[in-house]
Amino acid sequence: MIDVTKLLPKIVRANPELAVKMAWARAAGEGLRRNTHPSGFEGKTLTVSVMDALWQKQLQSMSAELIFRMNNLLGRGAVDELVFRIAPSEVSRSHSLDRRESTGKPTDHPLPTELMFAATSIADEDLRARFLRAANNLIARRDSNPGND
Repeated sequence: MIDVTKLLPKIVRANPELAVKMAWARAAGEGLRRNTHPSGFEGKTLTVSVMDALWQKQLQSMSAELIFRMNNLLGRGAVDELVFRIAPSEVSRSHSLDRRESTGKPTDHPLPTELMFAATSIADEDLRARFLRAANNLIARRDSNPGND
C-alpha cells in the first residue's frame, strides 16, 4: 500500500489546500483530529476549527510543533501560521460526514476536552480505551435522544 503522505509534496503544487489539510490530519494525529477540522487555507495560514476554548488554547501552545510536522510532510515551508477558531458545530458536522462516508454509519463523537485530558491520566492503555469507548457510547446515546436531557 502506498503512503499518501509521501505524495504530499507533489499534491501541494496541484492542490495546496488539499495537501495542507492532509498534512494536518497526519501531523495532528487521531486524538487531535477528532476534536478539530481544518476549515480553510489561505496564503500560508491554515485555519482549524476546534471544539472549545480549551482546545484552542492547548493547540495554540502546540502550533510551532504542528507547523514543523506539517512542513516536514509537505517538503517545504507551505504553512507559516495556524489559526484556531472555536466552531464546535463545524467540527461535529465534518466528522459526522467523514464517518458516514468511510463506514456508512456514524461511530465516534467528539469528546469534551475535560474528558480527553482525564483519560490521559489512566496509565493502562486498555482501560483508557474502554473508558473512552464507554464515554463515546454515552454521548452517542444522549445525542440520539435529544429530548431526554
